[in-house]
Amino acid sequence: MDAADTAVEKLRAQCLARGATGIQGLARLFRRLDQDGSRALDAAELQRGLAELGLELGAAEAEAVCGRWDRDGSGTLDVGEFLRALRPSMSQARQDVVAAAFAKLDRSGDGVVTLDDLRGVYSGRAHPKVRSGEWTEDDALRCFLDNFDSSEKDGQVTMAEFQDYYSGLSASMDSDEEFVAMMTSAWRL
Repeated sequence: MDAADTAVEKLRAQCLARGATGIQGLARLFRRLDQDGSRALDAAELQRGLAELGLELGAAEAEAVCGRWDRDGSGTLDVGEFLRALRPSMSQARQDVVAAAFAKLDRSGDGVVTLDDLRGVYSGRAHPKVRSGEWTEDDALRCFLDNFDSSEKDGQVTMAEFQDYYSGLSASMDSDEEFVAMMTSAWRL
């Protein structure tokens, strides 16, 4: 395990010790620190921000973390990628219920959820913008699909994108039972 992996493990443990709010608090802090909207932080900003939350990361560790998640050679870490790496993995029970929800949406069974898959599974008719005539029902379905889609917003959601979305939500829930109950209720599984 290299310095970046060790630093991430250290941060993950500190965040998880705070319960469900640890990683969410870190995400909120990063959004506040990222004043230019670049979704990137340098090592000094990372270290200062973590200190605000009472999380400890040394200068060398912060540099290693930034280096690992520096996607463009700018010397800054990509906040989204870093937060994804920081999340704990989902238990098998959580993965199974996410897969069941995805399977319910993927009516064609091709491994990708599209607008056509959503029709008949999710209705956008009750959306306020559809009711006002500002949007069509397809506009509402596209907006719904965009919640799960990656940053490219290509109108197709893969299982990996769906899992990524729920991995973030999963990190904010302490127990498998709570997560499974939420998914079962939300998706009527």
